[in-house]
Amino acid sequence: MIRRNSWKEYQKQIADDRYYYARSCIRQNFFPGSEKAFIDILQNDLGRDLLDDPKHSSCTGIGYHSDIVPLETIMTVVARQFALMTEAGYEHFVASCITSFGVYTEILATWEEFPEMEEKTRENLFKATGREFRKPTSLAHTSDIMFHFREEIARKAKHKLVNSLTGEPLHVVEHIGCHYAKIFPKSGIGGSEFPYVLAGMIESWGGQCVDYPERRHCCGFGFRNYLVQANRGYSIANSHKKLESMVPYKPDFIVANCPGCAMFLDKWQYAIAEMEGTTYGENGHGIPVLTYEEMAGLVLGYDPWALGMQMHQVDVEPLLDKMGIDYDPAAKYLGRNGKYIGQPDSAVVNGCPPETLYGMRE
Repeated sequence: MIRRNSWKEYQKQIADDRYYYARSCIRQNFFPGSEKAFIDILQNDLGRDLLDDPKHSSCTGIGYHSDIVPLETIMTVVARQFALMTEAGYEHFVASCITSFGVYTEILATWEEFPEMEEKTRENLFKATGREFRKPTSLAHTSDIMFHFREEIARKAKHKLVNSLTGEPLHVVEHIGCHYAKIFPKSGIGGSEFPYVLAGMIESWGGQCVDYPERRHCCGFGFRNYLVQANRGYSIANSHKKLESMVPYKPDFIVANCPGCAMFLDKWQYAIAEMEGTTYGENGHGIPVLTYEEMAGLVLGYDPWALGMQMHQVDVEPLLDKMGIDYDPAAKYLGRNGKYIGQPDSAVVNGCPPETLYGMRE
């Protein structure tokens, strides 16, 4: 009974429609297809009202967490976002970025605790822009929304998270961003103790979550860890620790709900392969790393290149083959006008010593 009551504390009410969507500044650089996929899935597949407002700006969260943007400044920036939502006639605010979600959550909690700071922010916003705002009725991260509609997506599925050759569930590592569940645990589904936002999607779509020792370990991004060049060794060491811990469990892919986590778990695999000659996937490949929108898009039958999966450092074709997804290899690096956009170095390490290959590391 105690456990059941604890679980209830970590649930959250998620609005069913009419979302004001705040894009992420870094996601548009790392995985530009994911945000478009979210909009397409919500509007076209699920028939929901979502406003992608071109007036909104970065939340300045990276600058705030790097001690460049002061607290009063970021509060005013966030207040402007809420004013734009208010002016558009929406009340359910949805953030694409984990850091933004953490920032909005922190500021709303601060205003609740210190109302004089909210009043000062309102004054600053009006002086700067002439705008006023209402606080959102609900605040959600985009992974919350995808979780909310997981069963509806399952009913519309063209593919499952299942090995089409064996019929066995795919083994999936889910990674939760720190700013989603660790700063304000009760703001995320399941909190930091029982995070279920990604696991719920995986299970509903036919996959099986991998439980491994470093499952809740940070990916190592940490703004000062990467933005300061001298600290990047700490960043890659954290990702290395996670990858080394998960590899004995033979995951088919990794999915993350934070843009930084997805980027680092993907691109650090290439760096480790170059540094050590070590790869973590099958046959000398890396382990594909997906965003939850990409995972949902594959389940719904979206073209992997339309989802932007060619932007990954680790090749995704082994996963597509397992899922029985048709794709055009020749179209992988073609832009919107059919122009070749260039091909990045792959995470495949040719000539890799046998003892470093997946399944032969013991």
